[in-house]
Amino acid sequence: MSGDFEQAESRVCQSEGTYVTMRPLASSWEQRKLGDCFEFLKNNTLSRADLNGENGTARNVHYGDILIKFGDCLDGERSDLPFITDDTVLPKFAGSILREGDVIFADTAEDEAAGKCVELRKLPKEPTISGLHTIPARPRFPFGSGYLGHYLNSDAYHRQLLPLMQGIKVISVSKAALQDTQVRFPRLSEQAAIGAALSEIDNLITLHQREPPHTMKEGKNANRYQWRIAFLRLLLAMD
Repeated sequence: MSGDFEQAESRVCQSEGTYVTMRPLASSWEQRKLGDCFEFLKNNTLSRADLNGENGTARNVHYGDILIKFGDCLDGERSDLPFITDDTVLPKFAGSILREGDVIFADTAEDEAAGKCVELRKLPKEPTISGLHTIPARPRFPFGSGYLGHYLNSDAYHRQLLPLMQGIKVISVSKAALQDTQVRFPRLSEQAAIGAALSEIDNLITLHQREPPHTMKEGKNANRYQWRIAFLRLLLAMD
């Protein structure tokens, strides 16, 4: 965090057009290189043609799903992760089977979404491995559940990747570039609180977006949550 963040007060707009003054709750934050916080795992190079939605002995996380389908955190028990068709693939990645708490970056995209990631909150019963154009990473020490997914996708972190991106038609971010980026985090209890609050609010927004238009009360139900999101996102703003 910036040195004066603890003293900073932020006005956050509510849906009625009024403002409230809030003081961020974060205490001192630690900063380390991403390479010191994570170890990288192996990924496979399976295309969509090598996957199926019906059966198999192992599951796969595809970069396209990270970019488009998944949010900041992934509940693999409830998401339709594709199966790997060839059962002989899994033994080659025995040391890189994913666990809860792992993070997977999409290293390629058509725009600056390259580097988007997903934190694995829950996993299906089948072993799961990381797929084409992904960079799977495992924390070297515990983080609060949900914190990494929200933080690593925030502007506070992602803007570090922008000058490191390469390519014109297809943009990519390398593992070496990720290693030197800076990761910032408060103590474990605050990480868990931030992760839980952002996940709950994201779920509320998702549920609201599914409501029929006539129940939306001219958008006020959605806007009611926007100031909460803005305030909590301030906890992830570094400057």
